Amino acid sequence: MPASSSPESVAGGGPSLPGGDAGRAVPVRVWDRPLRLFHWLLVLCLLGSFVSVKAGGYWMDWHFRFGYAALGLLIFRILWGVVGPRYARFASFVHAPSRLVAYLRGGPEAPQVLGHSPLGALSVFAMLLAIAVQATTGLFTSDQIATEGPLARMVSGATIDNASRVHHFNQNVILVLVGLHLLALLFYRLVRRRSLVKPMLVGDKLVAPHAAVPDPAALAARDDAGVLLRAVIAAAIAAAAVTTIVRWPA
Repeated sequence: MPASSSPESVAGGGPSLPGGDAGRAVPVRVWDRPLRLFHWLLVLCLLGSFVSVKAGGYWMDWHFRFGYAALGLLIFRILWGVVGPRYARFASFVHAPSRLVAYLRGGPEAPQVLGHSPLGALSVFAMLLAIAVQATTGLFTSDQIATEGPLARMVSGATIDNASRVHHFNQNVILVLVGLHLLALLFYRLVRRRSLVKPMLVGDKLVAPHAAVPDPAALAARDDAGVLLRAVIAAAIAAAAVTTIVRWPA
């Protein structure tokens, strides 16, 4: 999710753009407000879940709360990947294998995208899948002492044991993915001199005008009241889904 003064193509299968006038680069809205809020709330949930499970004891109640919140955020992101603005939609960053290979090779043929890069898209899907596994298995876990997931009472002891094993192992998978993400942040900042963090804070990337795209503002994603309304509806659906799961009758 780099912010660069070099021009970038439209996310997805759009053509790569050659260099433009970097001095005339203008900010273009790429990451909408709901997506950015989702991102940073998910960071908070992951951090809170990790700290609370390590603290144990009464903090396990908070571990479950963070887990429920993460599940709600996951449901929201799935919905937002369908109804959100252009760069939030999954269809905008599902790249062909050949595009990923070209990106990894680098060079002038490497595709430059305004939204998620081919490698960044893989990171997004991997993290969402890992969180889905973690949140789902957490619903069926039990420490056999004081805490258990809200759906543990509905399954057998063997299922609880299997869910608990996967839940504990998958924690390491998430830590690895987070570590790789942090390394990518450092690599882009120190080696490529491009910030991945700032665009996720402010929402904009810099794009220079070019003959193929004389008006970079035309590439911007919507981030208006209509988008906010859709986000509120998606968040309400996600909250209702999590509440239903947590309070599922025995």
